Amino acid sequence: MGLSEAVFLGIIQGFTEFLPVSSSGHLVLLQYFLGVKMPGVTFEVITHTGTLLSIVWVFWQDIYNLIKGITKSAQQQKLFLLLLAGTLPAGFMGLFFASFFKGIFENPQLVGLMLLFTGFIVFFIARLERVQGNRLIGEMHWKDAIIIGLFQGIAIIPGISRSGSTIFGALLRGLSRETAVRFSFLLALPAIAGATVLELFNMLQLGGWPENYSLYIIGAIVSFISGILAIRTFLRLLAGGKFIYFAYYCWLVGIFTIIYLFIKSPV
Repeated sequence: MGLSEAVFLGIIQGFTEFLPVSSSGHLVLLQYFLGVKMPGVTFEVITHTGTLLSIVWVFWQDIYNLIKGITKSAQQQKLFLLLLAGTLPAGFMGLFFASFFKGIFENPQLVGLMLLFTGFIVFFIARLERVQGNRLIGEMHWKDAIIIGLFQGIAIIPGISRSGSTIFGALLRGLSRETAVRFSFLLALPAIAGATVLELFNMLQLGGWPENYSLYIIGAIVSFISGILAIRTFLRLLAGGKFIYFAYYCWLVGIFTIIYLFIKSPV
């Protein structure tokens, strides 16, 4: 892996992790169309750490309040338990259906179909903005967190956006737009952290730290910066009523992928 590849993969990781376009789906398509492949589990661990820190950077006040008030504030204790409940469905699905999900990561046609699905999710988010709920985190119940967590679990399928799915689920439960976005990104913390720990375990089994560690550090820094830009872009477009552009993008890429694969290998 060279410098340009480290920068490119760091940008892809950071941007697609948080924009509602599916990072895993883009990785599958990049592998298929451009022959781009992740250098290995070590690079994934380090770039995931970068994206994890980008959430901390943008939502540091929420995270600080959560840590500070977890033993003192009933509201922060409730938020912690809600995040825990919301994390369980994806953890359960990843643990017991790992082989199934691993198999579909080799299917670019499925990614194309799932991007169409993501496009509809994003489209409805843009429409649901006009019929906003008004429930805040303090008014959430464990059932809300579980349902939102199920949407996050479904997003393990490449091509389905995690951020788009969880916000869609939160809006369906009547949460306000701001609450839906806040809970979605806070819910990403344990999800990304858990995936990073598993990758770290695999990395240690495979031999640990690579020799060209400087390129990996560059990839992490790029994923951190692009992750921050992606989150801020996400929030700005959502607030500005331009979120639907992501739906158009997903539909375009999904339709192109399906048509291309059909022409190349007709049934």
